[in-house]
Amino acid sequence: MTGKKRSLYDLYRAAAAAVREHDATCTTCSPTARCATGRRLFAEFVRLQDDHLTRLRAKKGTP
Repeated sequence: MTGKKRSLYDLYRAAAAAVREHDATCTTCSPTARCATGRRLFAEFVRLQDDHLTRLRAKKGTP
């Protein structure tokens, strides 16, 4: 690793990929229910997505 700090966008995209990877292999997750790991991964994805969108809105000056 180069020591370069990952951007919020990179973290958000990595979280989305982790959710997709988990969903593709988990036998208990479904569109309406998630296992404990699936819930954790999805919650992290949602948090990072919200943070990313909030930052974009702030840059554009929209509420």
